[in-house]
Amino acid sequence: MKFCSACGSADIGLRIPDGDHRERYVCSNCSTVHYKNPLIVCGVVPVFEDRVMLCRRGIEPRYGKWTLPAGFMENGESVEEGAQRELLEEAAATVTLGPLLTVLSVPYISQVHMMYLGTMSEPKFATTPESTEIALFGEHEIPWKELAFRTVKTALEHYFECRRSGEFTLKRAKIE
Repeated sequence: MKFCSACGSADIGLRIPDGDHRERYVCSNCSTVHYKNPLIVCGVVPVFEDRVMLCRRGIEPRYGKWTLPAGFMENGESVEEGAQRELLEEAAATVTLGPLLTVLSVPYISQVHMMYLGTMSEPKFATTPESTEIALFGEHEIPWKELAFRTVKTALEHYFECRRSGEFTLKRAKIE
């Protein structure tokens, strides 16, 4: 952090504010405490019949790898709205949102990934600037070794476990 967003001062430093127990960026000029908190990634496991839709990434990181449509939540939107927006941005698709499938804490990059089950009424999707290819995959067709992120692998594995059991439960995990 170079400048205080409250007063514009460059006199920012790490210290433990009164009443706190962690170092924070604090402006020496106006005493504003600047909190840096984890980012929320929200997304969808989009399903049509017995297949899951995956997107081949058209952007970094992990350009060219397969992923579920997901991304950073924006200010002013709910997690559900963010998941739907990301699906539209990455695959020009819509779904009926179902239950929250995963809440995956990824502390080493200060993120929390939340993935919903989404049901597609028809296999209607298209590539966008964020994806170079989109396809539907059965469980045994998933390109497991070409997945972009461990959180995607975890969400897909949980979805298929839930589908086999017939009960969609919430999986909470820490990804290290």
